[in-house]
Amino acid sequence: MKYAFVFPGQGSQFVGMGKELADNFKSAKEVFQEVNDALSQDLFKIMCEGPESELTLTVNAQPALMAHSMAVVRVLENEFGIKLKDKAAFVAGHSLGEYSAACAAGVFSLSDTARLLRTRGEAMQKAVPVGVGGMAAVLGVSFKDVEALAEACAEGGNVCVAANDNADGQVVLSGHMEAINRAVELAPEFGAKRCIKLPVSAPFHSPLMEPAAVVMAEALGKVQAHKPQIPLIANVLASAVDDEKEIVQNLIKQVTGSVRWRETVLYMKEQGVTDVVELGAGKVLSGIVKRSDKEMKAVSAGSAEEIETLASSL
Repeated sequence: MKYAFVFPGQGSQFVGMGKELADNFKSAKEVFQEVNDALSQDLFKIMCEGPESELTLTVNAQPALMAHSMAVVRVLENEFGIKLKDKAAFVAGHSLGEYSAACAAGVFSLSDTARLLRTRGEAMQKAVPVGVGGMAAVLGVSFKDVEALAEACAEGGNVCVAANDNADGQVVLSGHMEAINRAVELAPEFGAKRCIKLPVSAPFHSPLMEPAAVVMAEALGKVQAHKPQIPLIANVLASAVDDEKEIVQNLIKQVTGSVRWRETVLYMKEQGVTDVVELGAGKVLSGIVKRSDKEMKAVSAGSAEEIETLASSL
């Protein structure tokens, strides 16, 4: 068996996340406290109690999802004696999840990762005024067809790009709202079953995020990065990197670049990965892996019971 550990992105957050872990495991509680201290904010209270509108804000959702993922990692390591570096052939994460993966691989400290994600959330929110940009999921067609749709919608100076290549038949467009609205109208002509606008506040992973990339280049430049203990599959490359400087550069590119998740799963398969384990909130990535490759096993661990089951299988 060859394992890859993956970390969820935005959209997997839910009110109540992390509470059960903190109630059951001392090391999880310590992670949430460390993140609170790093951010000078009671983020854990928002995770546990909401309101949902506050948790969903990019500036809160990003560090919250990372904190939940890292709580699972620490519980596995401290309560069950399972070190990720001994078990994982690779780590990878979807969008902000790449920061969780970098933290789990020892590239950044937990406190630095929390602060980087707070900065990232703020920068992404500020990059484009609310309402100017958006995103839409295109379902039921190939990546090439979605690229052709994006090109058809990027008229009159509008930006429209394929931002998340999640799986065959599930690609997300990002860009100016005018272009996104046009994509929803035109999608059937390109063979799409559906094209649904997403409830996001900004056009993530598009060239419109360039101001945020500049901010992240500066923020990442001030943080100590260490050599990863586990090779990290970068979103923008869909291949593994084991040099910390390259990981940092890829995180800067990732702000405006595409999340190549479908290719990431293919890469894992080519490298002989048999089992993918999603650590953190929700089951989005394990679901995508199962849909993308019937032979690969995929499980998720975010609750106390799921962690115990995973630990006994590892």
